[in-house]
Amino acid sequence: METVQHTTWRQRLEAYYYLCRFDKPVGTELVFWPTMWALWIAAGGLPPLQILIAMVLGTIFMRAAGCAINDFADRKVDAHVERTKTRPLATGIIRPREAVYVFLGLVAASACTLFFLPIATFYCALAGLVLAFIYPFMKRYTHLPQVVLGMAFSWGIPMSFTAMGKPLDLTCWLLYFGNLAWTVAYDTQYAITDREYDLKIGVKSTAILFGRYDIQIIGLLQILSLLLIGGALYLENLLLPFGLAALLIVAADFAYQAFKTKDRDPQICFWAFRHNRWVGLIIFIGIFLELIF
Repeated sequence: METVQHTTWRQRLEAYYYLCRFDKPVGTELVFWPTMWALWIAAGGLPPLQILIAMVLGTIFMRAAGCAINDFADRKVDAHVERTKTRPLATGIIRPREAVYVFLGLVAASACTLFFLPIATFYCALAGLVLAFIYPFMKRYTHLPQVVLGMAFSWGIPMSFTAMGKPLDLTCWLLYFGNLAWTVAYDTQYAITDREYDLKIGVKSTAILFGRYDIQIIGLLQILSLLLIGGALYLENLLLPFGLAALLIVAADFAYQAFKTKDRDPQICFWAFRHNRWVGLIIFIGIFLELIF
């Protein structure tokens, strides 16, 4: 039987705000910047305002929806993890079914943005919705939930190409898989933060799968991401000089992350995860400068 605390309407609104992680925009940024890479490349510069607004709002709504369904899926384990025990469902401020309603409402809001985009983007969005829904449940069945998250977080890339009426060509997929590799890397850093608790409660992750080779594999994934993204920029004549400069700055940042996380301190690994918000921005700046000069 569901129980819920007696709260004021202000407290409940605040709980919904935290459920959607609007207080922690780093997750939105990690989805937003790769989508902008693809949108600017597909448009050959500044995209039409209608498409830009639709893609930005869709990104915000779907990231929030993913957080709501994630907390619903994790409602029985979050209370046992130090970092997540104060989440609204873990504390009982809101009911599990309310999280489902929030998820459906945000999906509906995101769907409304598709009226301003080509029909091909609508069909592409359906696959993205499936990925967003199934990801939170994957950690019960596979040690690779970070791969599913990477697929979901990267889905704005093919959606951006379809939004601009472009084919899903080699550039698109190099960006997609480059971003997927980067996502698995930073979400493994995130998973290291909770590894001690995940082992106790039976939740699976790449941090557990990679074991004592975790930092090395994260580094290899980061290198792979730079090679794939660099390949996409090369194909679009966006590599020199600004694209390459951006990738070199990111490579230096990845090396710094590896140095900082070598002892696997959970707080430092969580810092490294959050620090990746700058990676997407730096690559976007490189693309932006290549397109205007």
